[in-house]
Amino acid sequence: MAKISPMMVVPPVIFAALAGLFFAGMMRDNANDLPSTLIGQAAPDVAPEPVRGTPLLTGVDLRSGEVTIVNFWASWCPPCRAEHPTLLALDAQGYRVAGINFRDDADDAATYLADDGNPFFATGFDPSGRTAINWGVTAPPETFIVDGDGTVLFRFAGPLVGSDYEQRFLPALDKAHGN
Repeated sequence: MAKISPMMVVPPVIFAALAGLFFAGMMRDNANDLPSTLIGQAAPDVAPEPVRGTPLLTGVDLRSGEVTIVNFWASWCPPCRAEHPTLLALDAQGYRVAGINFRDDADDAATYLADDGNPFFATGFDPSGRTAINWGVTAPPETFIVDGDGTVLFRFAGPLVGSDYEQRFLPALDKAHGN
C-alpha cells in the first residue's frame, strides 16, 4: 500500500477551509456592511485644524443638538469626486454636512473646495490620517451620521451615489431626523 505524504493532503484541506469561510461570508446578511464599533458611541475627536479657508469642525459642532453628516474625503480620491455633487445637494437641502479631509495635501484640498464647491459648514484637515483611524475609517470616502448629542448613529463606507446610497444612507438619514 502506497503511503500518502501529508504535504499532498494539507493544500486541499487549506483550500477547502478558505472556500468555506469565503462562502459563509458571502451568505451572511448585509454582506457589504462593514461593522463599526462607533455606532451608539460618542463621536471621536475631530482634526485640530481646518482645511485652509474654511471654519474648523469641533466636537462642540457634533453636539449642537442637530444631526450632522460627517464625510471623510480627499481631493485625490475618484469616488470622493463622484459623490461631491451629492454632498452639495445635501447641503443645498439644508442638511449639516461636515468634511474631514484625509491624507491629502493642504493646497490640493483647499483648491478642490474652491474650484468644485464647498458643501461643508466646517472642516477638519487630517494629513496624517490619525483622526480617520480614531473614527475607524478604512479608506475615503466614508460618511457618518451623528446625532445632535454627538452619538454616532450610522456609518456608510463608499461614495454617496447610486442605489446603495438611496436604499441605505437616505433611510438612515431620515430616521436620524425623525422622519
